[in-house]
Amino acid sequence: MMKLMLQIFTWWNGQTMGTRFHTWRFGTRVGEDELGNVYYTGGKDSEGRTRRWVIYNGYAEASAIPPGWHGWMHHRTDVSPADEQYKARDWEVAHRANQTGSANAYRPIGSIARPGERPRVTGDYDAWTPRS
Repeated sequence: MMKLMLQIFTWWNGQTMGTRFHTWRFGTRVGEDELGNVYYTGGKDSEGRTRRWVIYNGYAEASAIPPGWHGWMHHRTDVSPADEQYKARDWEVAHRANQTGSANAYRPIGSIARPGERPRVTGDYDAWTPRS
């Protein structure tokens, strides 16, 4: 019951009722990623291409789409990662969702959110300071 209420009144928790109807009517399941997001195709977009969309597993966060699926979603490739025999290389790291706004967000030395002093400017550039 709670899941149904979330689908009716929120767009950021999985899918809305409109997306559920569109998926039922036109969608063909293409695959699922390691995070549990499910990818679909069906219908046509405004440019005449086949529409592609994702139903997120939980909170709708675009950075939760792994790179392979991101390329497929944006029509960079016609072969979905589910249909591809891809093996990650040794130097590749696992996908991480965007950390902005969390405790793990990047904070450079000298920023307000991280203690420490900024490194001195070197080269032909000097930072502006008042009355200089």
